[in-house]
Formats: sequence, C-alpha cells, structure tokens
Amino acid sequence: MTFNEYEKAENERLKRNIEYLENGVNFIDIRTAYIDEGVVIGKGTTIYPCVVIEGDTVIGENNVIGQNSKIRDSKIGSGNNIESSMIFESEVGDDNKVGPFAYMRPNSKVGNGCKVGDFVEIKNSTMGDGAKASHLTYIGDSDVGSKVNLGCGVVFVNYNGKTKSRSVVGDGAFVGCNVNLVAPVNVGEEAYIAAGSTVTEDVPSGALFVARDRGVTKEGWVEEKGILKK
Repeated sequence: MTFNEYEKAENERLKRNIEYLENGVNFIDIRTAYIDEGVVIGKGTTIYPCVVIEGDTVIGENNVIGQNSKIRDSKIGSGNNIESSMIFESEVGDDNKVGPFAYMRPNSKVGNGCKVGDFVEIKNSTMGDGAKASHLTYIGDSDVGSKVNLGCGVVFVNYNGKTKSRSVVGDGAFVGCNVNLVAPVNVGEEAYIAAGSTVTEDVPSGALFVARDRGVTKEGWVEEKGILKK
C-alpha cells in the first residue's frame, strides 16, 4: 500500500466513524476506532479508543465497548459492558458484563444478565441467563444453565487427546473454585460441587459432590526436620 492509498483508506475510515457519530454512537477518540463497513451499531453505544469491530457484526444500543476490545462476526445485544475483550463469531445478549480480558471463541452464546469476568475463555459453549464466571475459568464444549455460579479456576476438561466431549451444568448449580469437570459429565440443577473436586461422573440435582483427600496437619514438622529459618 502506498502512502496515498493509506491516506485515502484512513479518510474513508474517519468518514465512516463520523456517520456512526451522527447516528447516535459515542466515541472517546473517534480517530482510534477501527470499524468495518457494514457493521451495525445502535444509538447510545460508546466506543473507547483502539477498538476493532470487523465483519458481519451487529451491536445494539447503550453498550460500552471498552479500550482494546476486538469484535468480529458477532451479535451483541443492548446494555452490555465489554472491557478489553475478544469476541469472535459469537453472541452476547443484554445487560452483561464481559471482561476485562475475556475471550469468546467461535460458536459461543451468552444469555442476559451474565458475567464473563477477567481471563475467562468460552469456546463452543452456552451460558444461560444470570450465569456467572467471574475469573480464571475455561468453558469449552459445554452448556451452562441459568443462574449457575462458576468459581475461580473452574476448567471444563473437554479433550482426552483424541476426541472432544460435551458437558452440561443445570440451572442454579454452584461449582466451587478449582473444580475440573471431565467431559462428558452432567451436573444436575441446583447441585453443589465442592471446591477442589475433579468430577468424572454425573451429579444428581440438589446433591453435593466432594472429591478430594482429607488434609493432614503435622505440628512441629519444620522444627523436627531442622529447616527453621533463622
């Protein structure tokens, strides 16, 4: 690309952004938003600096698209707050909080009133209305029901080295921190999975599942071994 071609493309991009502005879209810095031709953005949506929106993307009204976010070929509802996150070939409903640093990979769908927090990755999965994954969680090839709480460090173990399998978590279930759900596995509605458990079998609705060794405390062990720090 020559400098003249680059300058022409930049002028066209700025002209396109001005058209969005005139149709009710807000920009923190209109010169640093990169929006493909054909993208649809509703009134009242605010675009922060260094946002990239590409392909066949439709964004509703009154969203906040935070700095350094990238959205491609996706459908975003209204009233969402998306902070420094990547969303590719996926759907986000209404009134959700996404990020910072969330990653939605293709064929993922989030309902309404959900939280997809920092360093949460979703791939080929669904989250029902009101479901929450606040931080450091991987949701792969799974269907998570409404009002499910996924604790910090939950991993949907979807790959056995040869094939990928799917898991289901029923409505209202509570999955504690550092839990591994080894697919294929079904967790029933309103079931509880204790923190630190590895789940390899179905859990009935309303049940508590615990899979961890009992801790042992050996008092005076450090002094006995002669490794006290002076």
